[in-house]
Amino acid sequence: MRSLYESLGVPKNATQDEIKKAYRKLARQYHPDKNPGDKEAEERFKEIQGAYDVLSDPEKRKRYDTFGSANGRGGPGQGGFTWSTTEGFDFGDLGDLFGGLFGGGRSRAEPRSQRGNDVEVQVNLSFEDALNGVETKIPVALELACHTCGGSGAKPGTAPKVCPQCDGRGVVAESQGFFALSQPCPRCRGNGTVIEEPCRTCRGTGRERRTKRYTVKIPAGAKDGTRIRLKGKGEAGWNGGPAGDLYVITRVEQSKVFTRRGDDLIVEVPVPYADAALGTTASVPTPDGPVSVKIPAGSEDGKLLRVRGKGAPRLKGSGRGDLIARVRISVPKKLSKRERELLEELQKAGK
Repeated sequence: MRSLYESLGVPKNATQDEIKKAYRKLARQYHPDKNPGDKEAEERFKEIQGAYDVLSDPEKRKRYDTFGSANGRGGPGQGGFTWSTTEGFDFGDLGDLFGGLFGGGRSRAEPRSQRGNDVEVQVNLSFEDALNGVETKIPVALELACHTCGGSGAKPGTAPKVCPQCDGRGVVAESQGFFALSQPCPRCRGNGTVIEEPCRTCRGTGRERRTKRYTVKIPAGAKDGTRIRLKGKGEAGWNGGPAGDLYVITRVEQSKVFTRRGDDLIVEVPVPYADAALGTTASVPTPDGPVSVKIPAGSEDGKLLRVRGKGAPRLKGSGRGDLIARVRISVPKKLSKRERELLEELQKAGK
């Protein structure tokens, strides 16, 4: 029998992110909707879900790593009980141990609720829409509760029934001489219930993949990589657990005019060399339209001039950043005869 780690194809020291990525990849590959009528794929899908249910829960995973079983009752060769950190037994397990020996047992298993997965989607924005803010609709592919059975996995009009093999306990006892070792019930996979008449839509999984459209408000001043959280709009939870969240990540096109640096905008301003030497006033573009900026006499190439409050809106806090005009001295490639004479006179005067 494969271990839960082998079922997901991850090493025993895998991180939670690696486990989640492996589960999503395999779940998409073996989902019954992609493999209609394929019993092997359906069984593999259930195996993947069972493995993820244990390994995604830190407490269940810890018990599994320690005892070889998600319920913490031990696997073959572990005696069905645990040693305490001091001498003797952990007496909390003795009831289960002797209950297995003499026909008793643990109470019926109750499915544990689990929060749904978070989902990330990207939305492409123009530079102008990111600055001004925009409301847009985005399609999101989600794994949701089946609309036919409401997530139960059972055919409408029916319901999951108590597993006849484990009587709803989720575990079965296997005699090992004097001891009776508990292990997950092979029929219900530890759930305590079985679905005799599966829902035709979801084939008993209780979940289906659907595309929903959400309206998202992109705040003014959004940057490339800004994350917007929509609480409860992610994938459906398991066994009545809450839904995950949806994270919208903005991807902003580059501007042909401005370069963004934090909340400031940088713009290149070409200035003829004579105007830079004598001083002038230049028209500088801003997101709200052009403004006049004074170019001081003797300005050098690369000089920065700040225009307060003409940058991008601040995502955190109020107000806006600044516009920074960078002076770029422009030198003509061709000179008229008169321009050349004047420049030669200026050159002689400077010697």
